[in-house]
Amino acid sequence: MFAVHLISFFFSKLQEDPTKKVDRFLHGMRLHDDQLGDISARFQAEMKKGLSAKSNAAAAVKMLPTHVCSTPDGSEKGQFLALDLGGSKFKVLQVKVREGVGIKKGEVAMEEKIYPIPKELHAGRAAELFDHVSESLKDFLHEKKISLEKKHPLAFTFSFPCEQASLDQGMLLSWSKNYRARGLQGKDVVQALREAIDRTKGMDVEILAMVNDTVATMMTCGFDDQCCEVGLIIGTGSNACYMEELRHIDLVEGDEGRMCVNTEWGAFGDDGALNDFVTEFDRDVDAASINPGKQIFEKMISGMYLGELVRLVVLKMAKLGLLFDGRVSDALRTKGKITTGDVAAMEEYKTGLNNTKNILIQLDLTPSLDDCIAVQHIGTIVSFRSSNLVAAGLAAILTQIKQNRNLEGLRITVGVDGTVYKTHPQYPKRLHKVVRRLLPECQVRFVLSDSGSSKGAALVAAVAQRLASLRRKVEETLALFKINQDQLQLVKGRMRERLEEGLKSKSTSTIKMLPSFVYLTPDGTERGKYLALDLGGTNFRAMLVRFKKQRYRLYHKIYTIPLEFMQGTGEELFDHLAQCICDFLDYMGLKKARLPAGFTFSFPCEQAAIDTGTLVTWTKGFKATDCEGHDVVNMLQEAIKRRNEFDLDIVALINDAVGTMMSCAYEDPQCEIGMIAGTGTNLCYMEELKNIEKIDQRNVPTKRDEETHEAEEDKQNAGANKKKTEVNSVVSKMCINTEWGGLGDDGCLDDIITSFDVEVDKNSINQGKQRFEKLTSGMYLGEIVRRVLLDLTRRGLLFKGHVTETLKTPGIFETKYLSQIESDRLALLQVRSILQQLGLLSTCHDSIIVKAVCGAVSRRAAQLCGAGLAAVVDKIRENRKLDHLSITVGIDGALYKLHPRFSQVLKETVRDLAPQCDVTFLPSEEGSGKGAALIAAVARRKQEM
Repeated sequence: MFAVHLISFFFSKLQEDPTKKVDRFLHGMRLHDDQLGDISARFQAEMKKGLSAKSNAAAAVKMLPTHVCSTPDGSEKGQFLALDLGGSKFKVLQVKVREGVGIKKGEVAMEEKIYPIPKELHAGRAAELFDHVSESLKDFLHEKKISLEKKHPLAFTFSFPCEQASLDQGMLLSWSKNYRARGLQGKDVVQALREAIDRTKGMDVEILAMVNDTVATMMTCGFDDQCCEVGLIIGTGSNACYMEELRHIDLVEGDEGRMCVNTEWGAFGDDGALNDFVTEFDRDVDAASINPGKQIFEKMISGMYLGELVRLVVLKMAKLGLLFDGRVSDALRTKGKITTGDVAAMEEYKTGLNNTKNILIQLDLTPSLDDCIAVQHIGTIVSFRSSNLVAAGLAAILTQIKQNRNLEGLRITVGVDGTVYKTHPQYPKRLHKVVRRLLPECQVRFVLSDSGSSKGAALVAAVAQRLASLRRKVEETLALFKINQDQLQLVKGRMRERLEEGLKSKSTSTIKMLPSFVYLTPDGTERGKYLALDLGGTNFRAMLVRFKKQRYRLYHKIYTIPLEFMQGTGEELFDHLAQCICDFLDYMGLKKARLPAGFTFSFPCEQAAIDTGTLVTWTKGFKATDCEGHDVVNMLQEAIKRRNEFDLDIVALINDAVGTMMSCAYEDPQCEIGMIAGTGTNLCYMEELKNIEKIDQRNVPTKRDEETHEAEEDKQNAGANKKKTEVNSVVSKMCINTEWGGLGDDGCLDDIITSFDVEVDKNSINQGKQRFEKLTSGMYLGEIVRRVLLDLTRRGLLFKGHVTETLKTPGIFETKYLSQIESDRLALLQVRSILQQLGLLSTCHDSIIVKAVCGAVSRRAAQLCGAGLAAVVDKIRENRKLDHLSITVGIDGALYKLHPRFSQVLKETVRDLAPQCDVTFLPSEEGSGKGAALIAAVARRKQEM
């Protein structure tokens, strides 16, 4: 009885619009935008799962790295062979990229031959399949009269899922498209091809790259449109690839730049993620396939299955009496009788309905007009669902790219290939429309690939060849900045020789080894208020420091030094300093007080006492006249007298390195070295008085009893009695300001100095001087980088050879950019933003090169400083006749504190070059200010002793 009512119900429905009954019957295939958004979000989640090393094994979407790290930039050229294996036919090609007469810029010329693959090879031994491929290649070379003697670069399009360890290695994960050749799954496909070529003999071929058809499609379209960063195949099979940020791809090392990821999106849903969208017809198609439960998404969208889905729907409706008056032919029951080509023909403009009728007649059916309309509508719904699902997957990929680059909108090109996209009359339009509806903020251009899988493979090889050549040339340039261990040992030795020479009474050393007349480091008993003055660059700081119970408070004010004072007369400069001090004392309410002051003066001075200093030479852009050869303390005192508003007791003159050492020694008694790694570079350390020949030993206490060495050993190994080591320090040591920036002024560094360093020196205000400083300090590193970038650009290796006025401007590339560009936290997109601020429009690969240049220059600087420091700590160890030295280095400067790698490389170099020394680095806080005040306090303490 129920069956009678059911038939009656269906019969009544035959009288209505045939498309409406199909809509009701296939409501599960009609997807609205909210559902597509949900599918898109699920697919993006699967993408992220596949990119992660932790979840990749369980991910359905494998997100396979291809090791294709760049799309074409239009400069590729050369001749390549290409093999294309991915379906029932096999192609061999010769691809000429900008080769020969008459080929226009950007054009690619190809000759090809198609070779059939016997069906028995599809399921035979893999070795036999590849022997056929190799023999076809040799036949092609003979036919096209291509030399067998010459080595030919070859690209291989292999359109099956592979896990690639490099561009020329790929392990087959699984066969598809009715291939089941034995003995290759889990093995290297490229190696199998090489072995087959070896067996064939008589060919000299270098396999540069293996790609799948999706990647090849992206590369083909990318040759003519550099915005193309997505490849899409909608044909017999379906897949997508795109350029992903390397930092997100856990399966490969490195985080710089981008790499094309082959999504293998056909497996989306294999883990059940699409179960609520899979219809009974999808399940029937899957059950009858050669790989049930696999490639679920592909079976819903690709040309291999669309015709079969339509057949199953038509069959079911016919059985239910909704079509053909319930008549079902044997042909309709036969798998594969409706093809995807038939579905495309059904939707042809004007002829579609007639095509549908003819297709049904060929199936031994007698369709009415309503039957034809209904079947045509079934084809529309099935193909429309396919384009909708493809749009959802593509929207996920574009969203991922947009989020990677922190963009609100995205302008991008998608390269597309495949028979469904090419032959179905409505498919492209539907796909484009839905993508734009799902991502209205994105401007997406679709470009149809021309011979994508073959031409694209050759372009992958061409790009690989171009990048290898570019990388080699860049590395040759950067190799000039690489210093090996032997060279570092030589630098250490040269530094040591000149340190020793500089201590002699009649020294010719370029390292001045200036006595500071600082005999003591702080012991924690310092008390009271002290004024600290600091002149070391374009700013002057006045500070008040209060010490109490091993604590301190600091008040300060910063004053700018205008250029007219830096390069005017000495009297004008020191009058300006006196005015700044007066303002600060007035600000602090201390104008009437006569405070002891320490003066940090960070320029080379020769001192005869702690409170005097004769300026040897200006540095850092200062050129004030009538200062060199004069006592700077006296010049400041004279300026204070001229002002006649306050009085000051300048008890100590130091430079910033000494101030840094003193500041850190207040925290750590083992601190006996001060180092500056910032705008300039310098180092001071506590030297044995007996080694300092250039001072009059009669004017300093030199008594050293027999207990001294024991005290030193105690201090190093177990922490000797503090008071005892202090007494020994009083009588045995003095801080030496090395002024090590002068190393190399005698030519001893010429073997590591590059042409870029020579140009920087020539254009400096002190040519031929401070050569070590010009290799290591922040004032010069940015300029070295700029000159390297300029050279690479002029040679066409950077910024597409476009030399901007910005790049030609000296000083424009500040050292702070090195720290920013080399930061681990900074993605390449942000590096490009920094370069854009400098007027330099860069690609992803440009940014990688710029980062490499910055790294090479800054690493060399850190290594050279490490070699110099190793010379100093070894000298101290040997001075004290110790097998092992533990010592602390107080260090200051923006290069050390802000550069992401400088400090680590410095420490590693010291550890390697001075293995018998345990060196601790203590960053200074307020070194020049607190240090100057501490020296004033220590100087007072010494006077009281």
